[in-house]
Amino acid sequence: MFGITDLVTFVLGTIFIVLLPGPNSLYVLAASSKLGKNYGYRASLGVVVGDTVLMILAATGAATLLHTNDYVFTIFKYAGATYLSYVGLTLLWSAEQKWRQANRVKRKQPDVAKRIKERTFSPKSFQTALFISLMNPKAILFFVSFFIQFVDPQHPNPALTFLMLGLIVQVFSIAYLVTLIYGGLALAKQFEKNKKLAAIFTGGVGLVFLTFGVKLVTSTL
Repeated sequence: MFGITDLVTFVLGTIFIVLLPGPNSLYVLAASSKLGKNYGYRASLGVVVGDTVLMILAATGAATLLHTNDYVFTIFKYAGATYLSYVGLTLLWSAEQKWRQANRVKRKQPDVAKRIKERTFSPKSFQTALFISLMNPKAILFFVSFFIQFVDPQHPNPALTFLMLGLIVQVFSIAYLVTLIYGGLALAKQFEKNKKLAAIFTGGVGLVFLTFGVKLVTSTL
């Protein structure tokens, strides 16, 4: 159907892949827990748009360029690692501020708390999630290597096949991201009660992003 050779296997593989933790899903969870569902939805939209761009690039042959040109791949790899590390350091800075705030004598400081939030995510949740999604050449290579296994070479319109495969991935991805948004809202309630817990969570997410950056730099084709 639509040139897909094994739809059931593709769907099962997609579910497994979508559920694997990565910088995109982690950022959506963090944005939702810190600023609420509206920012979570913005971050999710950034992920969806970024993944769509990557799938289009994979289908049109950009993955082949990355795979065969070490120089281009290296540029993308270091750019992505730098951005992931920047996000991680920003989150660590926010965690340190939260920890200090929790240790201070209890007094209302709404303006300070608001500034910390704005510096960390702000209305840029969409842009940040988009860049996190795009700055990963491995994702392009993954899409083309995964998709190509389920494309019937005899189908008269392979573009339609890639389109259908992409739609299936996005349906599961969106469902998972929405789940993460409401998971983030549940975490936010706990963070309101325990500022140190919020600092630990934010710091943990920052360390994970730094790890993603290091792994991307040390990865190979």
